[in-house]
Amino acid sequence: MGSGKDKAKGKMDEAKGSVKERVGDMTDEESLEAEGKTDQAKGKGKQALGKAKDAGKKSKEAIQEAFE
Repeated sequence: MGSGKDKAKGKMDEAKGSVKERVGDMTDEESLEAEGKTDQAKGKGKQALGKAKDAGKKSKEAIQEAFE
């Protein structure tokens, strides 16, 4: 997956997790609330992966330019 897709999917997972967490809290469903927190953590991880891919790409380009 490309860095943009990772970041977009991560934001989507965070939003979905936030909704699950709120619904779980309102309905006293601890498992749904926990699932929401897990989804949010996964989303943050995917966004971090996308940012790391961007940083790696920029580093690679800088190294290539230095040797041209």
